[in-house]
Amino acid sequence: MIEEVKTAEEIAQDFTAMGHSVTLINEVIAGTQMADESAEDRQSCVDRNVEHLELMVAKDYWTDESMTAVNAAITAGKAYTAS
Repeated sequence: MIEEVKTAEEIAQDFTAMGHSVTLINEVIAGTQMADESAEDRQSCVDRNVEHLELMVAKDYWTDESMTAVNAAITAGKAYTAS
């Protein structure tokens, strides 16, 4: 496996993007985002963002970033069923 080398700025950008996914997952689940979209579209959005977070959490370049909110969003997203 090839180790991924990123600059501190790139790592910060990745962490920020993860935060956007966390927010979107939580807001879709809460009904404050995509409320007018179909259940299928909401489910797809949550599933895609959970997958993104799972891939990103597994990266080996994290140092002291807290993954608490990320892991909570993954858990909530996996339990979510749009209706």
